[in-house]
Amino acid sequence: MSKETFNYTYSAKQQEEINKIREKYVPKEADKMEQLRRLDAGVTSKATKISLVLGIVGTLILGTGMSICMVWTEFFILGIMVGVIGIVAVSLAYPLYNYVIKKERDKITPEIIRLTDELMK
Repeated sequence: MSKETFNYTYSAKQQEEINKIREKYVPKEADKMEQLRRLDAGVTSKATKISLVLGIVGTLILGTGMSICMVWTEFFILGIMVGVIGIVAVSLAYPLYNYVIKKERDKITPEIIRLTDELMK
């Protein structure tokens, strides 16, 4: 009496689950396309954050100037001056955005060109 047996079980669903779990722990290689996307998004992200901060601060200063004019009428001229400072700050938000975009693009241009050259080969 021979006890030679062969057991084999395969489950595609189980293998898929094992692969998903494994992917969480295996270090990811730097994908060049992902690097390119991240670099490009970083430029606009930084410019957007900076210009939003300036725009919000300018709006708050403008609102403070308006409040000074309306609540303390004896400080009407001071309120106008504070409001004008706020208007200037809000007006500079978009030119600052363009300036930061240009500077950041100039800074990462060599890396972008290198990555795009590698990807187009």
